[in-house]
Amino acid sequence: MNNELTKKTALVIIDVQKAWILNNWGKRNNPQFERNLKAIIEFSRENGIEVIHVRHLSYNENSPFREGKESFEFQDIAIPIGNEKIVTKRVNSAFIGTDLDVYCRMKGIKTLFLAGITTDHCVSTSARMAGNLGFENYVIEDACYTFDRIGKSGKIIPAQTVHDVNIASLREEFSKIIGTDEFLKLF
Repeated sequence: MNNELTKKTALVIIDVQKAWILNNWGKRNNPQFERNLKAIIEFSRENGIEVIHVRHLSYNENSPFREGKESFEFQDIAIPIGNEKIVTKRVNSAFIGTDLDVYCRMKGIKTLFLAGITTDHCVSTSARMAGNLGFENYVIEDACYTFDRIGKSGKIIPAQTVHDVNIASLREEFSKIIGTDEFLKLF
């Protein structure tokens, strides 16, 4: 275990809220998401890697991401423990309108590992912003998922295709792309 590396590293878990399981969003990809996310969270906690939880808070009173609703709460696999940092955002990026950037810099965190929901929205947007802000960042692609999307023509774009295209767009330009097994071997 590289203690110096772990002090400068954080796992950022994005929007793993009950809204995604209590509402019908359609067909999703990556049925191994829960298993993979659980493994990386447990590994991070056991090895002194900072764990940061990001959640979405909507202005819309009817949104499942509205504070006070059960669907706003974290899923059981991603409930913060101890004094793990919670970041509440109102847009796709975990950095806009939050203290995430300042918090990481004050803690000396230089490397971010991102996982969560959805690949093409909040994970991608946060990864792009992390890269633009100068953080070395990795997307743990098998610890993310998305849903089928409907294109302009009305054609369904399968969730796996949406996921793959977004991961390919992030790769090397904004983020390094790794899997859960690679993450577990880095430290």
